[in-house]
Amino acid sequence: MNPYAKLTFLMSLMLGTTITTSSNHWVSAWTGLEINTLAIIPLISKSHHPRAIEAAIKYFLVQAAASTLLLFSSMINAWHTGQWDITQLNHPTSSLLLTTAIAMKLGLVPFHFWFP
Repeated sequence: MNPYAKLTFLMSLMLGTTITTSSNHWVSAWTGLEINTLAIIPLISKSHHPRAIEAAIKYFLVQAAASTLLLFSSMINAWHTGQWDITQLNHPTSSLLLTTAIAMKLGLVPFHFWFP
């Protein structure tokens, strides 16, 4: 892999992590998570081995499903509270969906079988 491309992907990973941790709005947190997802996929599949490509596809599909759950959770929360602020997570359905989405993104125990 080109060193400049690798540097760009690593900088994108740091940028996405910074955006996610410093966000107060659901959309900016989601944006940071998506930047991380799009930056890590080329790093996973840089060796053109079929298993690496399969791992990248699995990673992308699970991350897309988790992002959908995260956005759906924030939409339910905004519908019930009227605010898009992260600190106002009061509805139990929204909390459960958010916990599930974060567990999928992190590869925690019930969702760890996809982890490459």
